[in-house]
Amino acid sequence: MIREIHFPEVFGNSTLNTRAMPRLLLLGLMASLTLILVPTADAQTIPTFVPNPLQNPICSRIGNQIQVSLGLRMYCFGPQPNGPGTGAPTSSSNGETSASTASSSGGTGTFNFSPNVNAANLAEDISPSGTRAYGQSETSIAAAGPYVVEAWNDATGFYSPCPSPNYKEELTGVGFSKDGGNTFTDLGGLPNDDCANNLYVGDPSVQALQVGGTTYFYVSSIYYPVSFSTGVTYKVAFSVCTVVGSGSAASLSCSQPVIAAKSSPGSFGPGTLDKDFMTLDPVRKRLYISYTEFNGSSDPMGLGAIELAACDLTSPAAPVCNNGGPTLTAETPDLPYFVVAPGDMNCVQEGAYPAVDPMTGDVYVAYEFNWFSNLNSDTPSCRSIQVQNVLAYVAFNPCLAGPLTLPSSCTSPPPKNSVAITSMDAAVIPGYNRFPMNDFPRIAVSDPAGTVSIVWNDARSNPGGDILLQSFNLGSSLTPTGAPVKINNDNVVGTFHFLPAMSADGNGRLSISWYDRRRNPNTALTDVYAAVAISPRITGTPSSNKRVTDTSSDWNSVSSDIVPNFGDYTDNYVSPCVQVPEDDPLFVAWSDGRLNVPQPFESHAGLCPSGSN
Repeated sequence: MIREIHFPEVFGNSTLNTRAMPRLLLLGLMASLTLILVPTADAQTIPTFVPNPLQNPICSRIGNQIQVSLGLRMYCFGPQPNGPGTGAPTSSSNGETSASTASSSGGTGTFNFSPNVNAANLAEDISPSGTRAYGQSETSIAAAGPYVVEAWNDATGFYSPCPSPNYKEELTGVGFSKDGGNTFTDLGGLPNDDCANNLYVGDPSVQALQVGGTTYFYVSSIYYPVSFSTGVTYKVAFSVCTVVGSGSAASLSCSQPVIAAKSSPGSFGPGTLDKDFMTLDPVRKRLYISYTEFNGSSDPMGLGAIELAACDLTSPAAPVCNNGGPTLTAETPDLPYFVVAPGDMNCVQEGAYPAVDPMTGDVYVAYEFNWFSNLNSDTPSCRSIQVQNVLAYVAFNPCLAGPLTLPSSCTSPPPKNSVAITSMDAAVIPGYNRFPMNDFPRIAVSDPAGTVSIVWNDARSNPGGDILLQSFNLGSSLTPTGAPVKINNDNVVGTFHFLPAMSADGNGRLSISWYDRRRNPNTALTDVYAAVAISPRITGTPSSNKRVTDTSSDWNSVSSDIVPNFGDYTDNYVSPCVQVPEDDPLFVAWSDGRLNVPQPFESHAGLCPSGSN
């Protein structure tokens, strides 16, 4: 039996995009989608991944009422081929090719980045039918000693049936390095033997934990139903990946999905979970995942509630989660563990990121308020409400301590503070087909400095955006330490800087990385830059910015099956200093276009004091 599948209109190329009205661009994505079935040898019909298999009403609201993550867009719209896909790998205009010798625009320290490495393998991006997929983007990374794991959204899943070798049908891919990020093995998709009913559909996050000489990595993703039954939930799941062996013989063994959170009951069916990201408390062996839930029990208008899931890692290989569990015992909606911010009655909330304070166990969650709804004529009141990045404080005691019962014993709203931002969400960045752009805040806790900090791209002084840092004193007061500080140290108005990532080292210093076009500001040539090991209480722009990329990418020459082609975020991670020659504690991950197809790249730089390697 053959059934047609209709995909929505797609972005043709970035030149055309820049000439279209934003609202027309978004409405152009809204086309009806039908289902496709693939017959098997035993004549039973098994569902494979198709756009919006259950006709989730959230999908019909994207672009006219809400905006969502890349992972949820892949679920709703399927492959969206875009870009000319022509041209050669592009070097920077001034001939600079080595990240380790790149100009840092002045500054201090000798934090030189390693040659860039593709964490994926192009040979893995081919489906069982021999169809090449275009697009591995939206990266996350974590490391422990010589071991590094990077995860990404993987377009190969669009074209691979359930089941496929190496779990190619999954839209979340993963790579493993056993030599400190110098080389990677592409492992394919996250393991999932339940692909006939649920699939990993992207938005990855990675965390690492070492216990008793064993290294564990936790790789999360949104995890959605593909069956035609009515009793389903939308979930966040993760795989427990254990390093087996050591040295050159080390390998990574990843578990089947562990359900960390699932839909709560909503007014129009189960809620839809989106945009997950993790933080890990190694002291109390807790894993926390923030996410947005649309149309759940705490979001009556369907504009996004910010929620928090929790998992007990007392047995690191067998986590126990609050409303999920090691296996999915029932597709029954359940209450969220903790509601950070109920859905607003008018404006969209999205882009949550968490960070834990290992000294106290307290968790901080940052998110953007009034994203996209500030542009939307369907929500006129939000056009006069200030766009903000919000920071929430969730106390370990009483909110998170004790057994992980549902819901958390702490039911009052957590203390919050916010920063008024000048949003870039109306920007159309050449070569980047995400509209609207996001200003989501990344977050890090620095115990030695007594701060929690957020960083985001902001257009108040530069239409192309600057990278701004705002720090707050730890604790429920969330008192700002001062005014926001510009982190990028170039000053050419109109130069794009966007999608920052941030992490803190053991000395409380922050390392911030981001996409940057300073070297070729009037083109789509894109690099990654970083401000390395800066104080969270800094009061002025740091003198040093380091170039991470050793080759610029021309985003106008890239072919991708995913919109947005370069994802919604980048990532970096600081690993503790240990006596291992391969250990370089700062790892940066981003989607790179030098091969004319987005690929998950990585580079690293040493932060450890002399003698620690």
